[in-house]
Amino acid sequence: MFTGIVEGLAQVEKMEREGTNMSIWFSGPFTSELKIDQSVAHNGVCLTIDRLNESEYRVTAIKETIDKTNFGQLEMGAKVNVERCMKADGRFDGHVVQGHVDGTATVKSIKAEDGSWFYTFELTKPHEGLMVEKGSACLNGTSLTLVNVLDQSFSVAIIPYTYQFTNFHELKVGDVINVEFDILGKYVVAATQRMKQ
Repeated sequence: MFTGIVEGLAQVEKMEREGTNMSIWFSGPFTSELKIDQSVAHNGVCLTIDRLNESEYRVTAIKETIDKTNFGQLEMGAKVNVERCMKADGRFDGHVVQGHVDGTATVKSIKAEDGSWFYTFELTKPHEGLMVEKGSACLNGTSLTLVNVLDQSFSVAIIPYTYQFTNFHELKVGDVINVEFDILGKYVVAATQRMKQ
């Protein structure tokens, strides 16, 4: 489990296709502290470390992950937001994040607003009640508060700290981000749909 509080940026060093899978080597801020079989969220995608050396580590994304996330668009040198799984005795600063991406959204506009930034995104498909005004969502692995939620679009405000220390400062109009809806919302919607049957 994760919290959506990004620890740093990892950089893509090498990408290898193995059948329908893609193995990706990253260098990152806490590589020396990692272990084989450890889970790390990359742009919000929970992936298992399967190879490791002194300066880099490898994860493998299956076809399902490549198809449903922005991993199919990763390029050499790209930087992704990374977070290790939550410690049981840690502070819960974000919200419950599983690392299971529900889909993607495209950057429609970025507006600087006197020290902060206002991003508007369009979802690939309607959120079907899984996003609410002032609720939380995990965007590229970052726990953020939603505003201006419509059927297929939403916005977030980014403070200077988040802008600087995540890959939001590299996003441009047309880029694709990963979206994980709040797990509590998913349970509520699923329960409501069952009650209607």
